[in-house]
Amino acid sequence: MSKPQLLVVEDDEGLRRQYRWAFPEYQLLLADTREAARSIIGRERPPVGLLDLGLPPDPAGASEGLALLQEWLALVPDAKPIVATGSQERDHALHAVGLGAFDFYQKPVDIEILRIILSRAFALHRLEDENRRLRAQALSSSPIAQIITADGEMLRLCRNIEKLAATNVSVLILGESGTGKELLAHALHELGPRAGKPFVPINCAAIPETLLESELFGHERGAFTGAVRQTIGKIEAANGGTLFLDEIGDLPQPLQVKLLRFLQDQIIERIGGRRPIQVNVRIVCATNQDLEAKMARSEFREDLFYRINEVTIRVPPLRERSGDAVLLANWFLRRFTTEFRQNGKGFSTEAISAIAGASWPGNVRELENRVKRAVVMSDGKIIETSDLELPVLSRDPPELDIRAARLKAERHVIQLALAQSNGVISTAAKLLRISRPTLYGLLEEHGLSELPGIPRKGESITSL
Repeated sequence: MSKPQLLVVEDDEGLRRQYRWAFPEYQLLLADTREAARSIIGRERPPVGLLDLGLPPDPAGASEGLALLQEWLALVPDAKPIVATGSQERDHALHAVGLGAFDFYQKPVDIEILRIILSRAFALHRLEDENRRLRAQALSSSPIAQIITADGEMLRLCRNIEKLAATNVSVLILGESGTGKELLAHALHELGPRAGKPFVPINCAAIPETLLESELFGHERGAFTGAVRQTIGKIEAANGGTLFLDEIGDLPQPLQVKLLRFLQDQIIERIGGRRPIQVNVRIVCATNQDLEAKMARSEFREDLFYRINEVTIRVPPLRERSGDAVLLANWFLRRFTTEFRQNGKGFSTEAISAIAGASWPGNVRELENRVKRAVVMSDGKIIETSDLELPVLSRDPPELDIRAARLKAERHVIQLALAQSNGVISTAAKLLRISRPTLYGLLEEHGLSELPGIPRKGESITSL
């Protein structure tokens, strides 16, 4: 197995020899100038390195070292440079850390401390590399390119979409706002035989009722005041392709009747027209409303519901998609840092915890907006919880005492057995599959022997 590469940028030849002797576990790439180091970085892309800030021709300052640091991180954004400074140059080291250096150490060098810093840097680089690999694997496992998920339920949903795309059945997509219903509707179209034909979306809640009929069915010239020319409706425009009716629950009842007639025979008439027009359109609908409740209140036609609902797809909200909030946040971060030329930004540990723990009532759309705003507005390289406008979660460490956890579980089970046996020790012992003396010992240990109705050792329950 090849050794990890360690770049050493140091103009002191004696110190370079010391590093070569001290770190045999690494493949050392040695450079004594900014130009030599830049050449190695461009060729090898080293993940970790030791960088002396005082390089020639500015050995007394840090301009050459800081410039090289920025060039290195621009070429290898996930690199972990460790900078070296003199005992009086702490400000230079802090400046380097602010630019993205992993850590710093002061000369004269303590090899054991430096070995620990290097070990941490390589370990973090391996962890980040593994996370990137797992994210790529998660993304590749989804059959729908636009859907980013590692959640099992969402992956099953995506595979069902892939199956339905090859058919012509009407699909009703249910889910909260911002969960990606339109993306799934697009996928039903793009993955099926209608992919080369039009995909026509219309939001039934966004268009006034007086205009919605014309938007759907079109109109002839002179059909009403202002109809100065013939207009093709959305249904006719989708001929051969897919019509996506978003927020179908807001469709007015008079139009529900007309839409049902179209769904039954795929024939429409423009407003003011007399000629029936045959079309071939697949219908995909979506809503965040409870259509069955609307039917019970006579607000949505039952026959229309069953016509558009040959297959139902329920999209889980982001809070129920295990791991997806952090996965999506990182994806949006990469997208927006590239778009706004803010490369090098990342989330703090607290921000990641806040993202994972948030309820996300606005789902993916809310997460996207918060990350976008944080990338634009944050001042430093690290995006904090405050930049995302999320509450800070408790920083108390989780309970990791395995003995305490076992005792807690043990006490709970004993209490259940006593409750089921009405305090009869012999029955409780049988339920717990232990002997009576063992149960008495456990009752003493957990402080349960003084409970009302629990006989002491040697007593019978009839004597109480």
